[in-house]
Amino acid sequence: MHWPIWRAKVTERSMEPALRPGDCLLIRRTRRIRAGQVVVARHPDRPEMLLVKRAARRADGGWWLESDNPGAGAVDSRRFGAVPGPLIEGRVLARYWRARSLLPNGPGIRPRAHENGPAGWRGRSWFRANSVSGGGRKF
Repeated sequence: MHWPIWRAKVTERSMEPALRPGDCLLIRRTRRIRAGQVVVARHPDRPEMLLVKRAARRADGGWWLESDNPGAGAVDSRRFGAVPGPLIEGRVLARYWRARSLLPNGPGIRPRAHENGPAGWRGRSWFRANSVSGGGRKF
């Protein structure tokens, strides 16, 4: 079953400054988008990989998706061309942050990268992808 609203977590820097690694997103499943909206789409050559990008314009029967920060080695339409409409998963409705405890190292406090090795904490229910990861399921 596909829920109409789902969540994901940003894992890359390609959408900075609008979205940063660690930001959580609420996404509405839809293919009805407009230029300027931030969307989640499947990579055209690697459909298991989800991307969060800005819809720049309609192009070649799909959408031209761009990163806000192309200097971060972003993977977007500049590399693979327009993304076909069926690969658009939805648009971002809101960004939010996970609640944290007020107690030092209490529930909800994540260790910093240096406290848990160079990779840091990966999360209990988040799976990593190129630019965004879905909560609870690997895409």
